[in-house]
Amino acid sequence: MIEDKLYYMQFSGEELTFKRVFNYVFGLYLITLGVAFSIKSTLGSAPVSSIPYAMNLIWLIEIGVATFLFHALLVFIEWMLLKDDFKRKHFLQVFVGVLFGVFTSFSVSLMNFIPSADTIIIALLMSALSILFIALGLFFYVPTNLIPLSVEGVTQAIAIVSERPFSKIKVYIDITIVATALILSYGFLGQWGSVGFGTILGALFIGTTVKYIHKIHFHITGNAVDLKKM
Repeated sequence: MIEDKLYYMQFSGEELTFKRVFNYVFGLYLITLGVAFSIKSTLGSAPVSSIPYAMNLIWLIEIGVATFLFHALLVFIEWMLLKDDFKRKHFLQVFVGVLFGVFTSFSVSLMNFIPSADTIIIALLMSALSILFIALGLFFYVPTNLIPLSVEGVTQAIAIVSERPFSKIKVYIDITIVATALILSYGFLGQWGSVGFGTILGALFIGTTVKYIHKIHFHITGNAVDLKKM
């Protein structure tokens, strides 16, 4: 019992400091702000929400339930990849989606105060902001080594198993998610559905943006950030 309490206080042997918790929550919120900008742009949802949104459009599954099912599937894949290295805390990824959903609703509501994307230039600018905020969010919250969103959890797992950089695997994962959402949308709806030009941009450039943010951070501080730490 004492060991379990210590485990949850430390999370993988690290002290549960205010800075870790703040970076975690702040990073998650930045990601939802990016998702909100992607929706506001009308150029397609962010990659992280493209499959749940496609499930909502095709089978009329409530978006929260669709997100839960999608996250649960990714956690199962992560479990299969890591096997004995899969930690108890990672099961909580399924439920982090609740906090993520609340943040997303709040961020989307903030977009009501921003003018609509009436021109392609404004729409592309919003897509660029979406990519930047999502990448910044990943940079803040992933290294805290608390409870990742399942999308980042499975990205970390593949990066560890394949011994490849997190940023590169992130690009592959986002492209796979978007391709799956596109196949589902076309297969069942005969149209792009949740996928748009902005979704494709996000899949191609979020991981790359994380890499350059990391490089800038290292150049300024001299400290490398471990994006594969679990």
